[in-house]
Amino acid sequence: MIKQQEKIIPTPPSKQKLYLTILFMIVLFFGSAIKTSSSLTELMIGIPNMLDLLVQMFPPNLSYFGKIVPAMLETIRMALLGTTFGAIIAIPIAIFSASNIIKSTWLHYPVRAVLNLIRTIPDLLLAAIFVAIFGLGPLPGILALTIFSIGLVAKLTYEAIEAIDPGPLEAMTAVGANKVQWIFFGVVPQVMAHYISYVLYTFEVNIRAAAVLGLVGAGGIGLYYDRTLGFFEYDKTSSIIIFTLVVVLLVDYISTTLREKLI
Repeated sequence: MIKQQEKIIPTPPSKQKLYLTILFMIVLFFGSAIKTSSSLTELMIGIPNMLDLLVQMFPPNLSYFGKIVPAMLETIRMALLGTTFGAIIAIPIAIFSASNIIKSTWLHYPVRAVLNLIRTIPDLLLAAIFVAIFGLGPLPGILALTIFSIGLVAKLTYEAIEAIDPGPLEAMTAVGANKVQWIFFGVVPQVMAHYISYVLYTFEVNIRAAAVLGLVGAGGIGLYYDRTLGFFEYDKTSSIIIFTLVVVLLVDYISTTLREKLI
């Protein structure tokens, strides 16, 4: 008779380890506060100024909505183009990053290193660099969002590829399938739903990111953020924030609904 394997119940950490962990976190927290010159007193002193700013933001200038609709549509188009281009370019990068597809460490490790470098650079910095190269307008924003999308989609996709069932791949190898057939008929069907879900999620993130890229001159609604804040027109700024929030919530709802149907 085959003995059933006993369930291994993980033992909770000892109280000593728990106390040391809590102590370490407290020391780390206060050490970070000291090094960053953070002060609870300064925060308390600044709260009245925050309240004054909120008072100046309300009521929002609803008549300003008509002026910012074209800029918001430009923001959505920037996010759509950046996500689309990035998602397409991310496909071969994800394949070359997956260790179960590309066995050679001389190939997938350098690709992953480039991918990590891409994810390290903030999208706002990328937009500022492209503005310096191409000038003001939506093009720098699209390029910045494209690179950001490559880093995010490729990272999530290659991790999904590495988690696929190896059975179909082994069966295809046994019948003599080549590498292209291996990928198209063994890998793609298993990761397609995840890939589309990641693209939709990236589009959500890019809507938020594109809304602030205009602060560095990369087009979109961010130009109006910069303009209204610069002229202390806080009632108009609150209108932009409300409009952006509505768009983000709508895109988030549609994207979440589509992802639930895919997975």
